[in-house]
Amino acid sequence: MKIGVLSDLHIDMNEKKLEIGQKYDRLLADLLYNNEIDLLLLAGDISSDYHDSLKFLDQMAEHDVSEILFVPGNHDFWSIRNGETNTKEIYKAFQDREESPVRNPFIINDQTAIVGNPGWYDYGFASDKYSTVEFENKKLKVGGWNDRLFVHWNEPDQVVAQQMLDQIENDIQLVGDREIILMTHVVTHPQFVVPLPNRIYDYYNAFLGAKSYYSLYEKYPIKHSIMGHVHFRKTLIENGIQYYCSCLGNGKHWYTNDAYTELSYTLETFLINE
Repeated sequence: MKIGVLSDLHIDMNEKKLEIGQKYDRLLADLLYNNEIDLLLLAGDISSDYHDSLKFLDQMAEHDVSEILFVPGNHDFWSIRNGETNTKEIYKAFQDREESPVRNPFIINDQTAIVGNPGWYDYGFASDKYSTVEFENKKLKVGGWNDRLFVHWNEPDQVVAQQMLDQIENDIQLVGDREIILMTHVVTHPQFVVPLPNRIYDYYNAFLGAKSYYSLYEKYPIKHSIMGHVHFRKTLIENGIQYYCSCLGNGKHWYTNDAYTELSYTLETFLINE
């Protein structure tokens, strides 16, 4: 089985990069076909409105090129146009999809399974010079974190992060003694956030990942770990674990002005024996 890894397509943010007649679902379908991808792990942030993200998943299903597993990112929980404020209901809409591995690990064979969850940030990667209250407010002189406007869990972020960590561990128990491919949206490893001290990211690292999730790699047989969110493109091998952060990200940071070329640059692949 050939597995592809992508995240942070941000099709609305990157719409201006398309040529006349191009659409991101068609470009992605072509990319998957040309690279003979059997299964795509899409690690969140298709768009900044959950209706658009769901529509994109429907379009990819119609192309019927590769199987897709998807976990939503923080932007996928937004509902800018419709003003919906029940983030838990939005999350349920994603969980009800065939593409969702939450509570439903994807069993590849007797040796390998995929466990996926969006995860949430727990402030653990930030500097301790800020307080929990300052992180919860998501706004300082250095700027604001827009989830404060569009994501409404009605619970503290650290509680949500722990709930999602608990769900990951519950799902790991469902796969028995198989080796695990873990997919989250948030960062789970300190090498994928900005090194501190940093005038801006002393604060903003709070919202990039969950430091508490790093314990998963010590407790469970994780062999591949997929994440997104930070708009970095980076891979890392550490202690026998392959980490991937394959973010298409914001077009203003691309190497080229061609959307298909950038998708090609971003896609990472690996093989699993079936």
